Amino acid sequence: MLKKLFGKSVKPSETAPDKAATPPATPASSASSTPKAAAKTPKPRAKAKPKPPKSWSVSEFNVPPEEGKTRFHDLNLPEPLMRGIAELGYEYCSPIQAQVLPYTLDGYDAIGKAQTGTGKTAAFLITVITDLLNKPVESERYVGEPRALVIAPTRELVQQIADDAKNLCKYTGLHVVSLIGGVDYDRQQRELEKQAVDIVVATPGRLMDFKERSQIYLDQVEIMVIDEADRMLDMGFIPQVKRIISHTPKKTARQTLLFSATFTPDILNLSERWTHEPVRVEIEPDSVAADTVEQIVYIVSADEKLALLKKCISDESVESVIIFANRRDTTRKLHEKLTKSGFKAGILSGDIPQNKRSRTLEDFKSGKLNVLVATDVAGRGIHINGISHVVNYTLPEDPEDYVHRIGRTGRAGAQGVSISFACEDDAFMLPDIEQLLGRKLNAVLPPEDLLN
Repeated sequence: MLKKLFGKSVKPSETAPDKAATPPATPASSASSTPKAAAKTPKPRAKAKPKPPKSWSVSEFNVPPEEGKTRFHDLNLPEPLMRGIAELGYEYCSPIQAQVLPYTLDGYDAIGKAQTGTGKTAAFLITVITDLLNKPVESERYVGEPRALVIAPTRELVQQIADDAKNLCKYTGLHVVSLIGGVDYDRQQRELEKQAVDIVVATPGRLMDFKERSQIYLDQVEIMVIDEADRMLDMGFIPQVKRIISHTPKKTARQTLLFSATFTPDILNLSERWTHEPVRVEIEPDSVAADTVEQIVYIVSADEKLALLKKCISDESVESVIIFANRRDTTRKLHEKLTKSGFKAGILSGDIPQNKRSRTLEDFKSGKLNVLVATDVAGRGIHINGISHVVNYTLPEDPEDYVHRIGRTGRAGAQGVSISFACEDDAFMLPDIEQLLGRKLNAVLPPEDLLN
């Protein structure tokens, strides 16, 4: 998540708005009778937060200077955040962090082009946490009024971001809440009302559920983060995102960070509408697909795929594997057949209840399961190191999804293997994938020992 180079800090120009100096929005307990205050239903006062532990010093986090790299020490980050970073074992900035943090820590808006696995999540979380710690709200606060809002397209991605935020916030006293569909609504409401919330991470649909019931208020949002904006566009969430943003302070009164794997004209138009004089950062991967992933394509008939799959994932080199398919019914049938054959397999797809999906993901992370069958949308938030293999049981219709799929393996410098099945139903998709990769994929017949 976090490693490598750092860009030079640039001071804000005299004409640029100093967002970092913008005072926090007036709490709802203000004596003024604004139309907003009159329209709101009275809200309960938030409980005081527990004080974070203090028995730690940055001097205990020893990271030697290294030419061409910048330590997190060099960013003047708050000590409680540095403690979380140290505990996670991160030392140097990744390229996206190196380029964007000097600006975002100074209060600039930013739009970033970066693939998953580049450290962009930590880049925006470090910005958010630093801002909230450096500008504490001393006045009385109310429940359901987050100071920072992160929206992402899928439940799994939201949960991953929330988990990362909680790890980084471990010693800060900041309260992080995730809001996603498929999970008990009342339980999420209780979490939101337990104490003053600082960071909310949510899918657009569930966030609007809370907004429409007047159980969350977005007029105190100081920092807005929109992650995977291109996927949000593909999934039809942009109308909901527009409504969400309309409830936050105007763009000159909040800091907005937008990240996307691609900068299409639509994404650039949206970023222009939602951000104010943003810094634009583009991180191009050395290659579209990581060099640490060995890519294998087997030419096979549809009838041979299941038997071939079982042979492939039974190999002793397969420590853990994600099997991707395009359709929910395909993943369900595949999961049933693999389970009956004795594989410790789980399933992630949109028709599986969220609580079961969360348990499945935890079991996969812990090693209780070593096989995971997933659709692209459900697999979007899977960022787990140590996955040895990925299998494309069906080739994706969108070449970008191929890159995303095989990127689940070969992470953090480890070697990984991607195996794709090309049959009469989907082999025609290979040329588009090859065009995106910028290279020819070597499609071969499977070895005889895998077919027998």
